[in-house]
Amino acid sequence: MGAEKSYSPNETIGIGVIGAGGRGGELSRAFAAIRGAKVVAVADPDSKRAGDLAGKYDATAYSDLRKLIEDPQVDAVAIATCNHWHCLAAIMAMQAGKDVYVEKPLSHSQWEGRQVVEAAAKYERIVQVGTQQRSDPMQAEIKAFLHEEQALGPIQYAQANRLGVRQPIGRREQPLAPPSNIAYDLWLGPAAEQPIFRDSLHYDWHWDWNTGNGEMGNWGVHVLDDVRNVAYRDSVTTPRRILAAGGRVAWDDAGQTPNVHYALFETDSFPTLIALSNLSAGPKAPKKNWQTQAGRPVEGPDTGYVVACEGGYYLGQRGRGKAVDKQGKTIREFKAGDMVRLHVQNFLDAVRSQDPSGLNADAETGHHSTGWCNLANIGFLAGKSESSAAAGQAALREVQTAGDVWPLLLEEVDQQLQPFGRSLADLQISPMLEHNPETERFEGEHADSANRFLKRTYRAPYAFPEIV
Repeated sequence: MGAEKSYSPNETIGIGVIGAGGRGGELSRAFAAIRGAKVVAVADPDSKRAGDLAGKYDATAYSDLRKLIEDPQVDAVAIATCNHWHCLAAIMAMQAGKDVYVEKPLSHSQWEGRQVVEAAAKYERIVQVGTQQRSDPMQAEIKAFLHEEQALGPIQYAQANRLGVRQPIGRREQPLAPPSNIAYDLWLGPAAEQPIFRDSLHYDWHWDWNTGNGEMGNWGVHVLDDVRNVAYRDSVTTPRRILAAGGRVAWDDAGQTPNVHYALFETDSFPTLIALSNLSAGPKAPKKNWQTQAGRPVEGPDTGYVVACEGGYYLGQRGRGKAVDKQGKTIREFKAGDMVRLHVQNFLDAVRSQDPSGLNADAETGHHSTGWCNLANIGFLAGKSESSAAAGQAALREVQTAGDVWPLLLEEVDQQLQPFGRSLADLQISPMLEHNPETERFEGEHADSANRFLKRTYRAPYAFPEIV
């Protein structure tokens, strides 16, 4: 199926918003604010949410996203569902001839993300992934500074941080009963039907493997996408070797995903690390983030990244960035633009032209950046078996990276865990996993323990198509 419609400059593009939670509301506002776009439909299995958001735009409300996709008023969809619905909703929309703006992370598993990439090519549809920082003019300035001007010298390594305090999500004795206004079968979609023992259905699905990707896929994808874009200039799709350690520490709640998660990614150029923690600095400091600097003379952003170079560091975060020398003195500062508006406009421009080449975050770009998060999560999950955990403990201390930054980070992890009566020995640790970016599969000794997490089992009747 090829592109079926072209738009004149004065023709309005009808937007159908799938998912009426917080992010769906933000995307609705962004699209509605741009001339030539109109929110015409909203779908959410929570009928109250769907009706409330649709009412703000005089749009049609649906409980079933399939009805929205069929609506002839809808030219393009904006997907802001739970993560487990992202890929299936995107493919269903493309098959119906709609263009797609899909929130990050693109996928709930690597196999799903590849199907979206293939569907975009097969059905010749425009697909933009919601890593909106890709449309920030600041990014091009930073890349020129680091790579063309070589202002800080050669890159040695990069480190991504997401050090944001969260709270436990509770643990119920009896399963949560979904509210009566929610079409729960639609909410689950392709996910397994399992009892929920947390206190809230909405948002806290992020911390359940059945529906979410944890903090790694929530904030980690933004920061790792920045690293791919700015530090690697997209020359690396996914890493070749992954080592991950993590756990759900100090919280006796129903969450499954790690609240502390650290990973080393090795590539053919320089290594990248990520430090992720939802813990405070200690049990008596609930509002204070733990900070990491991994041996640097400057403190990295709590949500952002550091590109460590021979002559200094670039410290990047949402909205701003700065370059400093080895002593921490600021060399240059960078300021962000209105990235959400620019990202949505970039998508609408591509919808009008039906030319995906100008997209700032197309399906394949989003697939690769999400892949780093999926692989880090697989590392955590692969560390569950006793044999894998033993191999992981052995690998943990043997890894050497530029500047010995990995051992330094591990020391900081130990320091963070001590106030909670924990140590590195309490974390699940993967063996060193060998990954082939070309085949998108694991190879070598521990391949079987990791490859089983590349694709999930899908619940009928929400069959997930394999795009060939």
